[in-house]
Amino acid sequence: MTEREKMLQGEWHDANFDAGLLEERQKAELLCYDLNMSRPGSAQQLSALRKLLGVEIPEGLTVLAPVYFDYGTYTHFGDGVFVNHGCYFMDGGTIAIGNNVFIGPFCGFYTASHPLNFADRNKGLEKALPIRVGDNCWFGANVTVLQGVTIGAGCVIGAGSVVTRDIPPNSLAAGNPCRVVRALSEKDRVG
Repeated sequence: MTEREKMLQGEWHDANFDAGLLEERQKAELLCYDLNMSRPGSAQQLSALRKLLGVEIPEGLTVLAPVYFDYGTYTHFGDGVFVNHGCYFMDGGTIAIGNNVFIGPFCGFYTASHPLNFADRNKGLEKALPIRVGDNCWFGANVTVLQGVTIGAGCVIGAGSVVTRDIPPNSLAAGNPCRVVRALSEKDRVG
């Protein structure tokens, strides 16, 4: 089994051993540079984003620079997603963002972790688990989402939160570690 296959199956792997993974990350780094140094909304910026994601840009996707991806092709955005400045997608374990998701500035989605034992960590091992975000979520500024987390549709995650475990749909959640504050309902509608 290759290191890429191990990575995508959520197994311990050495991301620095596999030449293909190194090449993918280097390509993504160069495309992030092109995207981040391009004039906002320019053809060059859109081309870099399209190449980075490896697909046609979803309808209504807005990604403000600077933005960073480890691979790019392992992050999947739905339609109508807004990504504010300074976000980072560590997408070795895949990141799936639903439709109409608002991501505040300086949010990070981190699919990788390292062994707690230093001898194993020093071998370069890591494990990447997917992050899943349902439709119609809102992330305040500086939210951190860790590996293996699923956030249900309709959630609001408060600024500065560190999401370490799953959040059920239609929840207002906040804190470090992030916890559900209450369920969202029709009472939260404006007007």
